[in-house]
Amino acid sequence: MLVFIDESGCPGFKITKGSDPIFAIGMIIFANGDDAQQTMAEIDGLHGKLQHSREFKFSKCNDRVRDGFCEAVASLPFQVRAILVRKEDIYSLHLRQQVDAFYNYFVKLLLAHDGGALEGAKVRIDGSGDREFRRALGTYLRRELGNKVRDVKMTDSKRDALTQLADMCIGAIARSARDRKDNRRWLDMLKPRIEDIWHFK
Repeated sequence: MLVFIDESGCPGFKITKGSDPIFAIGMIIFANGDDAQQTMAEIDGLHGKLQHSREFKFSKCNDRVRDGFCEAVASLPFQVRAILVRKEDIYSLHLRQQVDAFYNYFVKLLLAHDGGALEGAKVRIDGSGDREFRRALGTYLRRELGNKVRDVKMTDSKRDALTQLADMCIGAIARSARDRKDNRRWLDMLKPRIEDIWHFK
């Protein structure tokens, strides 16, 4: 099992100073390496087909690229599980005041509510972070989840097509919760790949 995790929206709570009121975090799940390789090859080929040379990043792609990307990956062999959080529903002062604690908590929830899919999985999380953050996250997940996941590492989305896939899918899920034009447009395209979206309360 191979899993790629990404988020959309910042974990901060300074809403009046630009923090996003919506936070989404999710994972792309591959049953095996062959499925991951097939998906990676398809995404690599999309750069030429869509005339898009940069990384696929939902917040920075135009609608044409989003459409082409979501249509192309909708039949590929992966599943998506995600958590959608409206920050107004978070009452814990610890989570509201500690950005790392907020992020770590929702990574843990995501991995814990996996539908039984992640036993022994290799997990890749977008974002390099500093050494202390990576060590703290790894320690936290081992303490909270035990041996459920075998291997947790950070990836760089600029060099990893499957992390870009996670970004595009989670970006589409986050967009569906925002009061924007066509807010469900890309989520509806990805519906065949969506296994679960948990609206956190």
